[in-house]
Amino acid sequence: MKIIRYQDPDRHILHGWQAADGEYYEISGDLFGAWSASEEPASVAKLLAPIAPTGILCIGSNYRQHVAETNGKMPEFPVLFMKGIAAIQNPGDPILIPAFLPSTEVDYECELAVVIGRACKNVRRSEALEYVLGYTCANDVSARDWQSKWGGSQWCRGKTFDTFAPMGPCLVTPEEIPNPNTLPIRTIINGETLQESNTRDMIFDVPTIIEFLSGSTTLPPGSVILTGTPQGVGMARKPPRWLTPGDQITIEIEGIGKLTNPVETEALA
Repeated sequence: MKIIRYQDPDRHILHGWQAADGEYYEISGDLFGAWSASEEPASVAKLLAPIAPTGILCIGSNYRQHVAETNGKMPEFPVLFMKGIAAIQNPGDPILIPAFLPSTEVDYECELAVVIGRACKNVRRSEALEYVLGYTCANDVSARDWQSKWGGSQWCRGKTFDTFAPMGPCLVTPEEIPNPNTLPIRTIINGETLQESNTRDMIFDVPTIIEFLSGSTTLPPGSVILTGTPQGVGMARKPPRWLTPGDQITIEIEGIGKLTNPVETEALA
């Protein structure tokens, strides 16, 4: 099932589901508890990111070909960093290039996002997918200058500006994606495909990531895990390919859909 999160004409925030013909219908109940899909049409005024995360945990350097293009070292354990929840952006809304803390090196990263559906801790790899509510497309937007030069040796400053975590367009439930490590994934900017790979190129697959992140650590319902990006990022190109105002960027994952956002510059008061 494809689950959406939306705003109705009265600005209520609700969940619904998308039928095969593209029509939207209401969902009643709690996605992290008991819920049911109805046949009542949903009044969708605006499509939102499909989840309001309780936290965003991100895995870096997790595709073999991406590690190779950056001349990196294959990690022994998953590389963890975090984004703030204010970085979330809706489908169709703009990615904002920072102006108050200016950046001239804003990059794109297509990623498979995993949403945890119930609290998990010390989960074994063999049971890890039982805790997944669903999967969606994400863009781990990254200001490389802040990430590598001005972030105090931490990645988070360059990764967690407002709008730097677009997600959507929907959340696909696990029965439609029994194996999340067989999915074609790509980034398209202004009609040009710049990243194209398959989630099977992950160094640490989704069950391994969940096992690692839940080790001695509770992942609450609503935790979002970004699982890394494949080769083709802007910083590895010669010359580098940075996002600029006017760009239109689409993240596409087979079986989930397309997440599209325009690029604009942050407006200062």
